[in-house]
This record gives sequence, structure tokens and C-alpha cells, in this order.
Amino acid sequence: MAGELKIGDKAPGFSLSTQSGQTVSLRSLKGKQVVLYFYPKDDTPGCTKEACGFRDSITAIERVNTIVLGVSMDDADSHQKFIKKYGLPFTLLCDEDGTVSKAFGVYKKKNMYGKTYWGIERSTFIIDEAGKLKAIFRKVKVDGHIDEVRAALKG
Repeated sequence: MAGELKIGDKAPGFSLSTQSGQTVSLRSLKGKQVVLYFYPKDDTPGCTKEACGFRDSITAIERVNTIVLGVSMDDADSHQKFIKKYGLPFTLLCDEDGTVSKAFGVYKKKNMYGKTYWGIERSTFIIDEAGKLKAIFRKVKVDGHIDEVRAALKG
């Protein structure tokens, strides 16, 4: 990658499979704002809290011509269970090989309990109707994040 993405950059193009096997591409979403949020793993405490925050704010988000897409390296079956368990009203995308996570610069070396591993750093990108990055949130802390996103959508 040529450097870290910045506000105003064209968002990296992507085409990923959804929890139900359809394909969603950034190109097909032109004309809508997109909240593209990357999270480490389905049905883990932080990821569940984040997803439920988006769920609970979906009406306000959709009111400003915006769709929410969650991205992790989980497979479609895992995504389906996560959606069903928590009543998530938005699409989850399967980035099983990490290609899109790498394109957005969120696939990072992480460290937990002294063990180093590669995984997704919780991050959110707001992409405007023309496909440009309107807001970028890296190393997201779940508490208060939905408020940051909603404020950026209005701005």
C-alpha cells in the first residue's frame, strides 16, 4: 500500500460476499453514504457491543442516506449466526483472506497476553456518495463510537 488512507482519498474498491452469499461492491453503492466498519470477530464482547450500537441507531443512520456494512474475516455461516442472535439489520461482509482489510490498512500485527498475531484493528470508514473517504476512525473504542459516527454523518 502506498501510504495510510486520508480523508478526501478515494476509498479502495472492494467486492465481497455477504452473509447470504450475494456480492456487494463499493461501485454498486454510489449515491449513498457507507459506514464501513471493520471488527475482529463475530460474537465477541466488544464486537457485539459495537454491532448492537449500529443496530440501535440504524433508523437515524438510514435517514441520512447511509448504509452500514460490517467487515470481518469470519465466514458467511458465522455472520448468519451473529446476525440472527442479535437481530442485526445490516449486511456483514466476509473478508476471509483479509484482502479488503489490508487495502484499508486495518490488518495489523496485534499483541494480546504476550502473544503476537495478525488481525483486524477495529476501525470505521465513512465513504461519501462519490466514493471518497469522509471520516476515518482507527483503533476504535466501542464506548461512544456510534455517537462519533452519527456526528460525522451529519457533518
